Amino acid sequence: MYRYAMENLREWKNKKNRKPLIIEGARQVGKTWLMKEFGRQEYTNTVYINFDSNSRMAELFSADLDITRILRGIEIYTGKKINSEDTLIIFDEVQEVPKALSSLKYFYEDAPEYHVICAGSLLGIALHGGTSFPVGKVEFMKLFPMSFREFLTATGKEQYVELLEQKDHQMISSFKQIYIDALKEYYYVGGMPEAVLSYSQAHDLEDVRNIQNMILAAYEQDFSKHAPVSIVPKIRMVWNSIPSQLAKENRKFIYGLLRKGARAKDYETAIMWLIDCGLIHKVSRITTPNLPLKAYEDLKAFKLYLVDIGLLGALAGLKQSALLDGNDMFVEFKGALTEQYVLQQLVTDPDIGIYYYTNDRGNCEIDFLIDDGDKVIPLEVKAELNLKAKSLKTYREKYSPEVAVRTSMADYKENDGLVDMPLYMM
Repeated sequence: MYRYAMENLREWKNKKNRKPLIIEGARQVGKTWLMKEFGRQEYTNTVYINFDSNSRMAELFSADLDITRILRGIEIYTGKKINSEDTLIIFDEVQEVPKALSSLKYFYEDAPEYHVICAGSLLGIALHGGTSFPVGKVEFMKLFPMSFREFLTATGKEQYVELLEQKDHQMISSFKQIYIDALKEYYYVGGMPEAVLSYSQAHDLEDVRNIQNMILAAYEQDFSKHAPVSIVPKIRMVWNSIPSQLAKENRKFIYGLLRKGARAKDYETAIMWLIDCGLIHKVSRITTPNLPLKAYEDLKAFKLYLVDIGLLGALAGLKQSALLDGNDMFVEFKGALTEQYVLQQLVTDPDIGIYYYTNDRGNCEIDFLIDDGDKVIPLEVKAELNLKAKSLKTYREKYSPEVAVRTSMADYKENDGLVDMPLYMM
């Protein structure tokens, strides 16, 4: 399967002042596969170390962090010769041995000629938990589930991806039913690589759901295994409430849905744990759409989305029949799925900030505000062909944005600063 992140890795490889690279991302989004495939394609040799329950490597890194000694130990352990010119060194589940993370400083300072790449499914927890690693001595890259375009490629529709990238809107419109059908498949299958691979090979939706449920079960095990015991029940409550939080017309996170009388201070740590694991995305409210949007963030009001739309459907118990019955799948849960889909495509761009807007009276809400560093772009999300967007009209009249975007199943159109963008083009 093709991942756009491979291009980012190639750019990293060819940098003159390359630093060790840390890949962050939730469990099962494909970090290990990506690193190994990158090594296979771009290097003569790949040396792979998994630190999970690896006492030998823990012992190797427990002494001094002399890079010559460490490299010799890795060569003995793997039986492979490490050459700086043609060998990729992979550290997987690196958070399990914190001193391995610390060693990246010395790889950068004392041996920058070596190509070192790291990942870990709970890396965000380790980094935010005070694990020592040198700021400025490493680079970061986030890996997310497969995007809709990657899904199209994986399911044999490369030519339709090329058409989207050419932006031939008239031609795209001619094939819109193919895009819409594929989008509905993506809403169900999502972007977790194992689920996408299974679907691309067998088109068995029951098997896809089984895979998704196994991934959800693995996440639940992580809660018990890695989170502080005191917050595990709260993590589960937050996690399991997300489908119902998003099913509301106003998708703002409400603590009262967790239990009667629940307060923010009781659940903030649980929410942060899920964010650090890469399992949820937090989108904060903005009341004043000025640059930079982060300066106007309302920390008390936010929406939570899952890491993947397929997992959201599995967690919500969305049935296969909802997909197979055409548009009927959108009847009750359509707004939640559509917003989740749009957010999931947006987060893959590291250069934008993503928020949402409501005015103080609460009668104007914009699903997403995009900060690209240059301007603020309001983005209104519609699940079907309905283009009535009263809030977007109110927002445009008040703030006169240079460009506004409305995304739906309707065809592409530009008119006086308003861009109608088909959902499958997001």
